[in-house]
Amino acid sequence: MKRFLLFIAVLFAWSAALCYTSQVIEVPAKAIKSPMKVTVITPDSAAMPGARFPVVYLLNGHGGDYTSWTTITDPGLGRYADQYGMVLVMPDGRDSWYWDSPKHPEMAMETFITTELVPYIDDSFPTLPSPDKRAITGFSMGGHGALWLAMRHPDIFGSAGSMSGGVDIRPFPEKWHMNQWLGPIGENRASWDSHTVINLVPTLEDGTLNIIFDCGSGDFFAEVNKNLHKALLKKGIKHTYQSRPGVHSHKYWRRSAEDHIRFFDDNFRAK
Repeated sequence: MKRFLLFIAVLFAWSAALCYTSQVIEVPAKAIKSPMKVTVITPDSAAMPGARFPVVYLLNGHGGDYTSWTTITDPGLGRYADQYGMVLVMPDGRDSWYWDSPKHPEMAMETFITTELVPYIDDSFPTLPSPDKRAITGFSMGGHGALWLAMRHPDIFGSAGSMSGGVDIRPFPEKWHMNQWLGPIGENRASWDSHTVINLVPTLEDGTLNIIFDCGSGDFFAEVNKNLHKALLKKGIKHTYQSRPGVHSHKYWRRSAEDHIRFFDDNFRAK
């Protein structure tokens, strides 16, 4: 009985220590069809006058939305926000792969995130609005999206990550609505080639972006992640890459999330 009461007391104290604020906001949008719901977590210390914080954007995978990250990691994300002093932002990917679709102009997710969402967050929350204090990561489709956005916009994101990301989309031409946004690969090969992360490597310069990515050895994206690692090595781009046992699962991403948060925190503090 004493052990049980001690456990309850410790659990209560731990819960009470999580003083972060989690809220769902609606962000106006012009680049996509309708306003977007976004989950935002701010640390407890955000209540201090004048306090400002780095920001980490967390992108969901295919079939998910603005609640996916809190479902996977709850209550871990709030703990990270408090422990590391970060604002965490989780938009709704809408199965977009985070591109501006060349086939459907009304799905310009890249434009929305870079020109509408980021400025809105900086205007509405106590952020440090500079690339060296802004990071982006995600899982699966969101891993592709995070690297896609950061590699194309290093003036916005100084650090980026991917967990089990579809970093080369071309081996999967019939999957996850990609042909809806890009068109069938047979007639739109150039578009598929230009909308995949691995083909952005030649555009990178070492030192402009802090990169971390990983993938489970049993994941269907394992091979394309290994290929991205090789391409970055060949180009001489410093990065952190890990392949460890695991599959495409919430359990795997829970483990990866803390690694990415720590990586971003180290880079935030280095500036």
